[in-house]
Amino acid sequence: MTKASARPHQTFVSLWLTRLLRLLPWLLALGLLLWVLARAPLREAAAIVAGLHGWQVGVLLALNGLVLLALNGRWWLILRAQGHAVPYLRLMGHRLAGFGVSYFTPGPQFGGEPVQVLLLERRQGVPRATAVAAVTLDKLLELLVNFLFLAGGVLVVLRGGLLAEVVEWETAVFALVLLLFPALFLAATELGWYPVTRLLRGVGRWSGWDWRPGWRSKYDGLAQLGASSEAQATAFFRASPGTMLAALTVSIISWLLLVAEYGLMLYFLGLELTGVQVVGLLTAVRFAFLLPLPGGLGAVESSQVLALSLMGLNPAVGVSASLLIRARDVLLGVAGLWWWRANWG
Repeated sequence: MTKASARPHQTFVSLWLTRLLRLLPWLLALGLLLWVLARAPLREAAAIVAGLHGWQVGVLLALNGLVLLALNGRWWLILRAQGHAVPYLRLMGHRLAGFGVSYFTPGPQFGGEPVQVLLLERRQGVPRATAVAAVTLDKLLELLVNFLFLAGGVLVVLRGGLLAEVVEWETAVFALVLLLFPALFLAATELGWYPVTRLLRGVGRWSGWDWRPGWRSKYDGLAQLGASSEAQATAFFRASPGTMLAALTVSIISWLLLVAEYGLMLYFLGLELTGVQVVGLLTAVRFAFLLPLPGGLGAVESSQVLALSLMGLNPAVGVSASLLIRARDVLLGVAGLWWWRANWG
């Protein structure tokens, strides 16, 4: 076979491999959903949700609104310290737009950050480098607190003897390793080591992108943007320690509200759980969202069914809770996409 005849065959194989990789997350999600339905019938779960009173749904919506307001506070504080007093509710709309893109994108809840940056630049007049620095700091603090909760949640589960068949000490070590990534990144930024800029330059040298025709200017522009953003982030760390502490405090408050919302939801669905059980179940949900599935589809449902089964509780309630979580997040994601469309022009 000549090189010319082999090339179409290679292209055909590459095309099908690409399609298979795109379908793989959805096939995995479908498999998990089928497993969930085999363990906990959807009809029973729907009946549990239908048993909710209107005032209970209203309380959960109000509590979720408080969670959203608290989550937005961290980004608002960072931008304000940078000299950009963006209206709080408008900023929350930009944050929802980013969430909508991330939620419907296969992957561990990333992808909407560029949307947040561009909305700040287009609608609020924030310079791109400043917007990148603000979004990066906000995401790093979010990851730091999220992984801190995951590590703490795993330790609580282990000490409480919950989910012993699934959670071992290796899982706690994994959660602590996850925690190291945002912590080390924040430390490197505070010290002025410019980790993103170093990474971009290293990738450029290793791949040869910075020497290819047409790529040099794009690469230089990206590296310059990264360096400028990290310089602003380092200056922010050193000039605004009080704002950093306030942002971390807001993050912790938002997590406490999230735990309260989740525990109250399970109580309304008929489960009277201890604080350790609530933290254990919420930890399972958060780990599920880290999987490379669109919106954690299938992973969230299976995590709740498995965790409740191991606790000796009704797994159908796990499906009911997943339905409520799914309905809430889909509505927020759609609202975010609408905001993005309305404010993009």
